[in-house]
Amino acid sequence: MILTKAQYDEIAQCLVSVPPTRQSLRKLKQRFPSQSQATLLSIFSQEYQKHIKRTHSKHHTSEAIESYYQRYLNGVVKNGAAPVLLELANEVEYAPSLMARIILERFLQEHDETPPSKSVINSMLRDPSQIPDGVLANQVYQCIVNDCCYGPLVDCIKHAIGHEHEVLLRDLLLEKNLSFLDEDQLRAKGYDKTPDFILQVPVVMLCLLAVEGHIIHWIESKASFGDECSHHAYLHDQFWSYWNRFGPGLVIYWYGFIQELDCNRERGILLAACFPTDIITLCHSTA
Repeated sequence: MILTKAQYDEIAQCLVSVPPTRQSLRKLKQRFPSQSQATLLSIFSQEYQKHIKRTHSKHHTSEAIESYYQRYLNGVVKNGAAPVLLELANEVEYAPSLMARIILERFLQEHDETPPSKSVINSMLRDPSQIPDGVLANQVYQCIVNDCCYGPLVDCIKHAIGHEHEVLLRDLLLEKNLSFLDEDQLRAKGYDKTPDFILQVPVVMLCLLAVEGHIIHWIESKASFGDECSHHAYLHDQFWSYWNRFGPGLVIYWYGFIQELDCNRERGILLAACFPTDIITLCHSTA
């Protein structure tokens, strides 16, 4: 799904006034019925993450942390089974999983002699049964399973979706009888920053894939929507590095992208929302 900047801004503006819940996502689909559920979910998640980054610091002052912790303690004293942490996170407009992390860290600091390590915190968030307090473990669990944008559950889902689309891309390359090296094979050769697939012929001579008159050497799979923020970050951290090392390439944003971002074709980075069907394989012979 390729959107103009104006279409994307309309969706993003609609998200400003809605809480990050699954009910809000359903309302968003009703408001924009022509957009796919996957595209809206990706935009929904990315816009919410931008909001969290903008407001992150105010939730991590010593005053805020102490206030949240005391409110948590007072709440569970009244009713330990009620979703105290989840409701607190929603009230202050902070991600439930991140609120759970704040309270868990504060709890462990109070009950342990040494500050908890990041690995210990992450392990407890992934498996709340490790938390040495049954009430807090249940509160953290409620936050994790009700957070649709952050947390270990969301991370697992995103990882699985990303892997699924890489497998899909691999199958499409095989279907087109295109020879390639994948990311693992490239890293085994000593490359540090690598795209998902480098195109080549069986005799290890470069095979050039022409897409709409542009030649590409590599393909990167992104199981997300390509908005300005994420795309510019990928350009800086990944795509230009790939271009410098391997030449022109193609980025597939499986859930769509902002049309105006596809402005580097002449410089060697193309965007697409699906695997191209009009391709021509150009192979060099050693003869």
